[in-house]
Amino acid sequence: MSDDILIQTKDLSVGFRVGGGVFNKQILKAVDGISIDIPKGSFFGVVGESGSGKTTLGRALLKAVSITGGHATYDDGEVQYDLAEMTPAQLKDYRKRAQLIFQDPYAALSPRMTVRDIIAEPLEVMGLTKTREETDARVRDIASKCRLNLEHLRRFPHAFSGGQRQRISIARALVSGPRFVVADESVAALDVSIQADILNLLRSLQEELGLTFMFISHDLSVVAHTCDHVAVMYLGRIVESAPTRQLFANPRHPYTKALFSAIPSLDPDHRGTAQKLEGEIPSPTNQPSGCKFHTRCPYAADICKLEEPPLESCEEGHSVSCHLWKELQHYEHATQA
Repeated sequence: MSDDILIQTKDLSVGFRVGGGVFNKQILKAVDGISIDIPKGSFFGVVGESGSGKTTLGRALLKAVSITGGHATYDDGEVQYDLAEMTPAQLKDYRKRAQLIFQDPYAALSPRMTVRDIIAEPLEVMGLTKTREETDARVRDIASKCRLNLEHLRRFPHAFSGGQRQRISIARALVSGPRFVVADESVAALDVSIQADILNLLRSLQEELGLTFMFISHDLSVVAHTCDHVAVMYLGRIVESAPTRQLFANPRHPYTKALFSAIPSLDPDHRGTAQKLEGEIPSPTNQPSGCKFHTRCPYAADICKLEEPPLESCEEGHSVSCHLWKELQHYEHATQA
């Protein structure tokens, strides 16, 4: 594992038993064979439709759900942990190194606790401070970094707007001094202007504190503004992965192209045509054979229904999982010419 990589996964899988009865249980493959490298200090984006496995992947890397297959390694230079096999002592230590920013700032905060107590709770639960004075000092420090005033600390969550509540959630996640932070749709519930403010705050905190983010979103415009690298997920698997600029400039997978075609343009004279995907995403308990996307892909061939395509490199840093990506690339070049 490279010194520049914070988290590396190899064929990572997460499955859940569903259905009734002792002998009649199905396996729901929420994450199926994911291999990614998350560099230190990066903003790593994960996008896809609802049900694609984005949140489960993030929770697996936080050890909030059990890893049922493959490997995941965390290495920040001080400690190295195998996330699939952690002792209770390692897990306790990992909790302060990896944190989560929740999606809904209204549901994530206890209405019965002051902002000071909400932010201080991780310090007290993890035993990271010994005195109230030390706790208060750390709370004031992180609150200031998250653009919260000191008088805010004495109030309750109901007194704040959505953007302010999300800054409180961010302060709570960062007060333990984590190295890795999963932001799960952390701006989806906010107005557009507030989204930009929170994204800029996350970027400044990343640079100031040396954080590594996994940013989970379905909003491609937000991902384009924030992330360094993007992985596109479909039905528990990565179908394309590339640096952000490269992915947006030249998407290779039909699913990625369909997602990008649906991004609304700010130009009122632009009349782009969104590529419509027929049907719904298949059930994770009854996945199609071959390529998981072939049931909705307008270019699907016989091989797509029989063989699952590997995630192969098409250029440096850019990988795609599609049998026909070369043919589609040649076809597009020919039609444009």
